[in-house]
Amino acid sequence: MQNYNSPLSERYPSKEMKYLFSPEKKFTTWRRLWIALAEAEQELGLDITDEQIEELKAFKDDVNYDVAKEREKIVRHDVMSHVYAYGVQCPKAKGIIHLGATSCYVGDNTDLIIMREGLELIRTKVINVINNLAKFAEEYKALPTLGFTHFQAAQPTTVGKRATLWINDLMMDLEDLDHLIGDIKLLGSKGTTGTQATFLELFEGDHEKVEKIDGLIAEKMGFDACYPVSGQTYSRKVDSRVMNVLSGIAQSAHKFSNDIRLLQHLKEIEEPFEKNQIGSSAMAYKRNPMRSERMASLANYVISDALNPAITAGTQWFERTLDDSANKRISISEGFLATDGILELYINVSQGLVVYPKVIEARLQSELPFMATEIILMDAVKAGGDRQELHEKIRTHSMAAAKRVKEEGAANDLIDRIAEDPAFGMSRERLESLMKPENFIGCAKEQTEKYLRDVVGPVLEENEAVIGLDAEINV
Repeated sequence: MQNYNSPLSERYPSKEMKYLFSPEKKFTTWRRLWIALAEAEQELGLDITDEQIEELKAFKDDVNYDVAKEREKIVRHDVMSHVYAYGVQCPKAKGIIHLGATSCYVGDNTDLIIMREGLELIRTKVINVINNLAKFAEEYKALPTLGFTHFQAAQPTTVGKRATLWINDLMMDLEDLDHLIGDIKLLGSKGTTGTQATFLELFEGDHEKVEKIDGLIAEKMGFDACYPVSGQTYSRKVDSRVMNVLSGIAQSAHKFSNDIRLLQHLKEIEEPFEKNQIGSSAMAYKRNPMRSERMASLANYVISDALNPAITAGTQWFERTLDDSANKRISISEGFLATDGILELYINVSQGLVVYPKVIEARLQSELPFMATEIILMDAVKAGGDRQELHEKIRTHSMAAAKRVKEEGAANDLIDRIAEDPAFGMSRERLESLMKPENFIGCAKEQTEKYLRDVVGPVLEENEAVIGLDAEINV
């Protein structure tokens, strides 16, 4: 209780994402990389025995952290401390551990492996949010609701059509994720300045063998290829690309959370609210949209965090500087943890949205008379009325009705005014028949059906195996 603990790690992300950025994941991946390097070197003719490799494999998950920690106090070098600790466990193989490699061989390759696995976990959660929203859109595809532009009453849409806008943002994020996951490569083993000079020495000037080592390492680590050129490190633009995709997801989630918070204010749609949840310490009746607010808060962090690797990528010197290290290990890990926390909330909220059709209908009906005026005008003209005269009368009645609503807080009486005006010759029954909400939603229902069927459906069907995630909110 007397030390700083990161609220990002403790409060928001899933156990799976936290594990990806844990010391255990990092250091066991280092060992897998050392084994891959030894195997590749053996296959290319270096004097490395099967016995040595088997010894390395026997301890790949059994990291002697205490030995590494004590060694680091002496040598002040994390990689060499773990090389030493691995060698203590593997005396027969200690002489070939990390052979020809530089620290970035384990450090950078591990970062790339973890980022790709993190993106795959993020992808699974994005798919699950899309699935939840698709169900919601299907259920409410025909439920008319007041549209808003500038948060002012506008042409009606449907609740389901509005949800397709949230889905569409995530579908773009999914495209970016798929492209990036498919494009991430390993660094391989490029040496201190990227020239593989040490490996050329190890293989006694055999360029062909040196060219093969990266491909062998990539294959053993589950990658298609390594970056063809690099300095000592992979280009830090990779980190910037990754964070830009996470920022895109955060932007999509933020927009959704804003809409839900506004709709909850209007009492039309609410996020889940648990039986014993307290909305306010002072106002016991309140149902604050805390989950959507938290989504927005974390999204702000991720969006701004994307600037960190962009600056780092732009300020690197030549083949390598170390001013990326501290920033990188914070900004990348926290970007993933925060995005994961956002998606945990997004899954939870999208699973439990509560819709109040009566409130939605009442608000729509309060504004519908104004929106119906064009139809009323056309209908009256067809019955023989003068278009210009009727237009002026509708304008006058509309201004009077609006004044009554705004200044007196009274109900909208525009339809009554038109029904009582003999110039229109229309009964209230006729006017009400023209004002059915479904007459004003255009193609919203059909657009929703087509979008879910043709665009979203095939993606969900292709990813059926990862659908079904639940999310619990920690606090």
